[in-house]
Amino acid sequence: MNRLSPCPRDCLAYSHEYCPRPAAESQPIFAEMIEPRPGMRYNNRVRYDKEVHPMTLQEYIASLRGRTVAVIGIGVSNTPLLRLLLREGIAVTACDRSDRAKLGALAEELEAAGAVLRLGDGYLQNLSQDVIFRTPGLRPDVPELEAARARGSVITSEMEVFFRVCPCPIIAVTGSDGKTTTTTIIAELLRAAGHTVHVGGNIGHPLLAEAGSIRPTDWAVLELSSFQLMTMTRSPHIAVLTNLAPNHLDVHKSMEEYVWAKENIFRHQQPGDIAVFNLDNAITRELSAHAPGRALYFSRQAEPESGVFLRGDAVISRRDGHERQIMTTEDIRLPGVHNVENYMAAIAAVDSLVPDDVIRTFARAFNGVEHRIELVRTWRGVRFYNDSIASSPSRTIAGLRSFKEKVILIAGGYDKHIPFDVLGPEVVEHVKLLILCGATADKIRAAVEQAPGYRPGHPEILDVTPFQRAVETARDRAVPGDVVTLSPACAAFDQFKNFMERGKTFKAIVNSWQE
Repeated sequence: MNRLSPCPRDCLAYSHEYCPRPAAESQPIFAEMIEPRPGMRYNNRVRYDKEVHPMTLQEYIASLRGRTVAVIGIGVSNTPLLRLLLREGIAVTACDRSDRAKLGALAEELEAAGAVLRLGDGYLQNLSQDVIFRTPGLRPDVPELEAARARGSVITSEMEVFFRVCPCPIIAVTGSDGKTTTTTIIAELLRAAGHTVHVGGNIGHPLLAEAGSIRPTDWAVLELSSFQLMTMTRSPHIAVLTNLAPNHLDVHKSMEEYVWAKENIFRHQQPGDIAVFNLDNAITRELSAHAPGRALYFSRQAEPESGVFLRGDAVISRRDGHERQIMTTEDIRLPGVHNVENYMAAIAAVDSLVPDDVIRTFARAFNGVEHRIELVRTWRGVRFYNDSIASSPSRTIAGLRSFKEKVILIAGGYDKHIPFDVLGPEVVEHVKLLILCGATADKIRAAVEQAPGYRPGHPEILDVTPFQRAVETARDRAVPGDVVTLSPACAAFDQFKNFMERGKTFKAIVNSWQE
């Protein structure tokens, strides 16, 4: 293991000059601890005995009767929860920063079902309910929640409760990049092998309201963000960390807090559980030493004793001293070495659950996930790719490396306070024309112009607004054989609701052109 400078907190520090196991005073506020899980029985893979989850969804709902509940955030993750609680006759206050006009018919629906609405700027004032569900985008240590906690309120979340009541084994994926693709590959591989799979978290749809219909023999596959993980006190049976790099520092107080939150995906595992780590990423490699269960690895650069790795173009699985070839990189239809890593992570998670021939057949056919290096169209000899999911420099770098030729790159967006230094050299190497659009345009330009090897005009850099004009400029400057990719390296919030809206807008513009 690559040991770096010593850490004053008795663990290994990294070259990023932060510690992933922060001192007690800097640790985030965690929700009330859930009672320890009882003794468990194991099979050769993971625990899935019902004893692991002593409370059913209906039992949890019953525990709320006669208590008051607040749900913060009337959005995608919490709307099914609100409907469930109201259907069960629970006294619910629905809180959201949006006004009634923005919520539209949903506000009327919730009120008709018995909810009390608290909307607008004062939506967090005087929280006194017995149980408060926090939206993932709200820090758990805001003064209003701390005051409610001091008054005796239980602060929880839709995901925390789902982990408490889910009757089937859970596989969860987190990381800075590759979460969605890896989660999707895992879920689809399990389905291809004949398993019933429920996908949720950051993709799919919220699962708590459906927990009552999930069978113990099913699988739940979740993508989890750092915001969801901040207060988790339970971990999945199989955890996957794709990688870790600076991200979301506009919300997290520090990089160490961000890493601390991510570590919750395996921190509360039991000895029979499994955690999959990226051996090539310094942070996840170091974190693996703290796994309570069995650590598996995936790597393009080394051959771990347990896990999945590359030998030439062969994807090899090694477990308990035995190894076998699963497939070759040529079997993977998705472009880019990062997708090879995504497959290796997924294979490590489902090894022995999915036959090798099923993995190969799937990899040869799978076209990828929307907004992730998605080929939108070839227009007059120019290929246009939607990589709107690339909301950080590391994601954009992975996208740029997927193409053999230099590309026309559309980048820029909301400032998450992530440094763009690492992006500059990659743009110099892989981009022929950089079109900047968004709040971070100046920062990205500076990173490129200060990068080693940059010469004026190499690449050419243009600032173009609005977004549609930026896309049209890329079209007008492209020649047959060129690649145009929307890979912003930033979140979308300066111009769009989210990266999905940004990607759909890009696709609509490109698909509107006549041949």
